[in-house]
Amino acid sequence: MNRDIIKGKWNQLKGTVQKEWGELTNDEVDQVNGDATKLAGLIQERYGKSREESEREVDEWQKRTGA
Repeated sequence: MNRDIIKGKWNQLKGTVQKEWGELTNDEVDQVNGDATKLAGLIQERYGKSREESEREVDEWQKRTGA
């Protein structure tokens, strides 16, 4: 996962994050601030997934969005 790219494009990517993981609030997405580790942690917490599964979802999302 290329964390620098996510941070650099975060403002453009926030909408796609909310479409992908609709249970995350606007405030939570804002707090992530492009940090892929934080995003995976929120997904893990909100959806009850394992850390590995959450990180894999973020990786797959990144590939689809070109982040």
